[in-house]
Amino acid sequence: MDLGLKDRVYVVTGATRGLGNATARALAADGAKVVVSGRDQGTAEQAAEAIGPNAVGIGADNADPEAAGRLLAAARERFGRLDGILISVGGPPPGSAASTTDEQWEAGFASVFLGAVRLARAAAAELGEGGVIGFVLSGSVHEPITGLTVSNGLRPGLAGFAKSLANEVGPRGIRVVGVLPGKIDTDRIREIDGFAEDPAAARAAAEASIPLKRYGRPEEFGRTAAFLLSPAASYLTGVMVPVDGGVRHGF
Repeated sequence: MDLGLKDRVYVVTGATRGLGNATARALAADGAKVVVSGRDQGTAEQAAEAIGPNAVGIGADNADPEAAGRLLAAARERFGRLDGILISVGGPPPGSAASTTDEQWEAGFASVFLGAVRLARAAAAELGEGGVIGFVLSGSVHEPITGLTVSNGLRPGLAGFAKSLANEVGPRGIRVVGVLPGKIDTDRIREIDGFAEDPAAARAAAEASIPLKRYGRPEEFGRTAAFLLSPAASYLTGVMVPVDGGVRHGF
């Protein structure tokens, strides 16, 4: 199926590795042009080079109030247009409700929540009919993940913002979608599994709870996100789509 991505232009944040990178690769493989961002300029450039000639890397921290303007300007200057954005951020540090400090909450809010809101607002102001704004969220939108208190607190709120934004920009023909990864085999998930006393046993137990009985591959997430960002998904908005091997059974 042709997703209609050829020559469309997307900004993908947090795209130097993990789920953002997998999505940027999937978009580019289907003919899109992508601006990939990460906190470090050199790493962002390396990621873009690995994706190919239709990618450009920009060093930008989502928590920086200037990041949104820089990334959208890069899309216009390099590729002449903007069709969508996927807002992906690194997970905040693990911690319990009792141990997480005010400073950790503030840092998490700046990067996970407020930075994403700024990016979405800026994109919404610039996009036209057929544009799309995507958020990489988490299964914690529905169920908290043990040990990830900051993420558990912020991502459900961001999902609520995304749904509100979908209602506001829908009349202009702009879509807003959320993608909720479950256990996808990335560095982040391996790090989380590593906090267990027996990481191998923790992974085996997690896989046993997944209907497909395995962790997802980053490229499986990337292809799903690319579809949701594409014109092929033109009648989907305000939805939170789990990519979790069946854990939520579609609910």
